[in-house]
Amino acid sequence: MISADQIREHMEVRALDGAHVGTVDHLEGSNRIKLTRNDSPDGKHHLIPLDWIDHIDEHVHLSKNLDEVRNEWTSIN
Repeated sequence: MISADQIREHMEVRALDGAHVGTVDHLEGSNRIKLTRNDSPDGKHHLIPLDWIDHIDEHVHLSKNLDEVRNEWTSIN
């Protein structure tokens, strides 16, 4: 089980295929990661559910590939 306290600001988030998804801005509530908009392809913040996390080491690794993530994440701003 993934613990939200393992997630730190500025950690890189990677898709299942190893692609760069984004950078952690902060936790949004208790169940979502808010990504920074600085390295976002559309300049917006995006929200990723903690349920998508496969594991955490020095990066947050997701269980979905980049295309799936971009099709399913929530955009804000």
